[in-house]
Amino acid sequence: MRGSHIKIEKDSLLLKHLYAEVKEKLEINNSRFLFLLWLKFLFYLLITAGSYYTLFFITDTSAFILTYTLYGFLALVFAFNFAHDLSHDSIFKSRKLNNLCYTLFYTMVGAHAEAWKVRHVQSHHYCPNVDGQDADMKITKWIRVIPSQKYYSFHKYQHYYASFLYMTYSLFWIVKKDFVNYFWEEEYKIEKNLNYHLIFWLQKITYLIIILVIPLVYFKVSWQIIAVSFFVMHAVQSIFLLYTFFMTHHVKGSEYPTTKEDGTISTSWIMNQIKSSNDMHPFSKIANFIMGGFNNHIAHHLFPNIHHLHYIKLNRIIYPFLIERGIVPNQTTYWGGIVGHLQLLKQRSTFNKN
Repeated sequence: MRGSHIKIEKDSLLLKHLYAEVKEKLEINNSRFLFLLWLKFLFYLLITAGSYYTLFFITDTSAFILTYTLYGFLALVFAFNFAHDLSHDSIFKSRKLNNLCYTLFYTMVGAHAEAWKVRHVQSHHYCPNVDGQDADMKITKWIRVIPSQKYYSFHKYQHYYASFLYMTYSLFWIVKKDFVNYFWEEEYKIEKNLNYHLIFWLQKITYLIIILVIPLVYFKVSWQIIAVSFFVMHAVQSIFLLYTFFMTHHVKGSEYPTTKEDGTISTSWIMNQIKSSNDMHPFSKIANFIMGGFNNHIAHHLFPNIHHLHYIKLNRIIYPFLIERGIVPNQTTYWGGIVGHLQLLKQRSTFNKN
């Protein structure tokens, strides 16, 4: 059971005034939004489908591995740009339609949609970086980012081996993590009805057909080259995925609220969202276009139901509002976020280092 944040009157007023400020100043042109959304969808659809289609004709080994890896990367970025917003019901008015499209996008990368959505929305968004309550904190014991996490002697080297370990993540997710959650996870009381089981297996089978069966049957390279391409693709997917995820919350300077014995969280909800999140190029249209709003993580955590196409406008309201009140949002460049994450790992590599 999740705990509750402590009530701090000034923070409650801060949140109330921020909501009022955004409601007053954020102008959304729905016609323009739909045009840009469809334009973005068609762009990513064409380059992702185009890279896959090209694979049917390639015979050169190096060109095949590169193109196969490119397809996997583009499929991931495509999913980045649409699945996340769909999971928060910020595209369609119909929740069922949002969920259907969200599931289709997750199928592209082989991950089980429902398991991730429940943990992300119910746990992570409520209390990011809170040990024991944020489901995203259930990281392998090989990586220590939380001050309260058990220390092992190998953590002294984690800032050296982390990048190599991260290369295995997407494969670990679709091959092990999803199945562990499917067969044994009971924490979030997911209703595992017939529909749940059908979707799980349809997602897994469809992904295997797209990523392995069709290539093995129709592509003009050997199965050995396809196997090598599969692992290279997952390595590239993984390191991009995990660094992007980690630097949104786990860089040097990120805060990790603690909980009391009764589960009460040691900070207010608004400060939990702000101080545990990190932005990367928050006013860059290019960064927002590529990363689907993941680079604007403070805005996303404060307003998860607003689509990422509005985040730059939203940041032009949020940043002055917070800075005027002495609250400086965490902000890095993308590469600075990678450095900041590695600095955090080095900081946590020493026993009881805070």
